[in-house]
Amino acid sequence: MAHQAGGQRPAPRPVPETSETQSYLQDHGVLLDAVPFPSLVVDHRWDVVLANDAYATLFGGARPHPTAMPGDNFLRFVLFHPDAGLVLGDHEAGWCLPMLAQFKGAIDAYGHDPELQAIRRDIMQDPLMDAAYRQGLPHWIRAVGERGTRLDGAVRLLLHPDPRRGPTECRIVDETSQALGELGCRRLTLVPRDSRGAAAPVRRPRGQRAVPAHLTVVPPPED
Repeated sequence: MAHQAGGQRPAPRPVPETSETQSYLQDHGVLLDAVPFPSLVVDHRWDVVLANDAYATLFGGARPHPTAMPGDNFLRFVLFHPDAGLVLGDHEAGWCLPMLAQFKGAIDAYGHDPELQAIRRDIMQDPLMDAAYRQGLPHWIRAVGERGTRLDGAVRLLLHPDPRRGPTECRIVDETSQALGELGCRRLTLVPRDSRGAAAPVRRPRGQRAVPAHLTVVPPPED
């Protein structure tokens, strides 16, 4: 069942707590329940406001983490959870760099937001992630262009926990309604595609960091 995620997080949600808003989100949750594909609603911080059962199943194997659970904040999960690469195939180029680009856009627009500032501090405290953000990301954006940083329409690789599915490409579809947009939220659905021909990625051992000493898609910094 679609749920409002992150109930144990102490930080208040930016979504207005009015009865009309809550009623709309509850009805939108019913809509998410009817979708067989992983679907979630996030706010400008990438806090997960709503998610359906397919989303919970996809990321249900993630081990406990103090700040980066997929049901709390999708951005944090992609960047900081050691299990992210076990579900998100081609993790560095396919998910980490695009989400760093999304974070850059969010902090450019909402730089005063304390949660976004906290994510920035966490990035800075990780030398590899900080190098990816400050050095690798600008190079990558120049290489792929602004269009390549968009999520809507992007095709990404998933490693579904159901072994019968195997590596499966999905297309990210932005289904944000006008009402959700006015609440500062967006809805994203991961629509699976025909998995034939999808390259089997190399799985990282559990606990191995997702970002190497320098991004493999960019040259190492010169001394």
